[in-house]
Amino acid sequence: MQGAYLYLKILHVITDSNIGGAGTVLLNLMRNADRTRFEYTVAVPQGSKLVPELRALNIGVVEMPGIGEKSLNLAAISGFRKLIREIRPDVVHTHASLSARIAAKLSGNTKIVHTRHSVFDVTPEQKRFYRRFISSIINNIFSDRIIAVSPAAAENLIDLGTSPKKITVVFNGAEPARALTEAEKTDARDEFGVNADDFVCAIIARLEEVKGHRYILEAAKWLRECPIKILVAGTGVLDAELRELAAREKLDNVIFTGFVREIYKVENIMDIQLNASYGTEATSLALLEGMSLSKPAIVSDFGGNPYVIRDGENGLVVPKRDAAALANAILRLYGDRALTARLGEQAKRDYDATFTAEVMAHNTENVYLEVLK
Repeated sequence: MQGAYLYLKILHVITDSNIGGAGTVLLNLMRNADRTRFEYTVAVPQGSKLVPELRALNIGVVEMPGIGEKSLNLAAISGFRKLIREIRPDVVHTHASLSARIAAKLSGNTKIVHTRHSVFDVTPEQKRFYRRFISSIINNIFSDRIIAVSPAAAENLIDLGTSPKKITVVFNGAEPARALTEAEKTDARDEFGVNADDFVCAIIARLEEVKGHRYILEAAKWLRECPIKILVAGTGVLDAELRELAAREKLDNVIFTGFVREIYKVENIMDIQLNASYGTEATSLALLEGMSLSKPAIVSDFGGNPYVIRDGENGLVVPKRDAAALANAILRLYGDRALTARLGEQAKRDYDATFTAEVMAHNTENVYLEVLK
């Protein structure tokens, strides 16, 4: 006991060697954790880029061999069992590590919380009895509670046989993006080749097929007659192909920024954010960071997007894979700056109420308390 509260030990396990969406969510959680009630340790792959970030936050880190980018590694189960015996956590909280969930179950004296970070279309093959049965066994037996980062993720889990009673929705939370001064915004516009009178749209995402960049480039064809610039921020496997497509179509209104370390510069100079995903989107951290700066968004109706952006309230929602609808939505906001401002103001209110890292941490720690009742 510490004061009037139980002091609880939480062991997080993440298999990412790089800092992706799940790693960023974990760091946001650690920054906002209640250290008076919870002691955190994080198990990561050897050499993970999360190690220095976590140590800077004074979080205990254990580097483990053989777990990088692997949910199930039978050899790692014994290592996790040994770690659990040493730490004796009250809760093991996993991010894509079935090996750790099995080890925690075998230990018999710790609760298991698992976070589902992704959303995808469930295929007929995945709904077949044997596939659904295996998925339901994994989630229902090797989890005391599953955190879905969006209602869309919860729907995926239920479609694959997970008991709804096991699921709690906890939206991702983001730290507020740094706000720039007007002078800094001018410098950022110069850095990215944007004119002072340009209406700036930005997509901040890995350059991968399911992120829908092709539809944004297609939409850009209808926008060439207006002072509208589209910033494509990020890198990925489609980098060269998308640049070639933009050059072939003479899309001078599209600017590829490449990797941007100080992404808040893009977020500050954009008027609206774009998200055209049609394959994997739960609760986009980039959307949340934009909302923290009162930036509305135009998003596809896939996955978790409509649970963050409500059409006509804090942004606009268009059908996925529909370049014409996307172009029309951009033109609508370009032509109605009062509407753009109103949507942005509501986006900021929604961020403050629901999507801060502090709110996420509080809701996550409530899950620990609930499973330990």
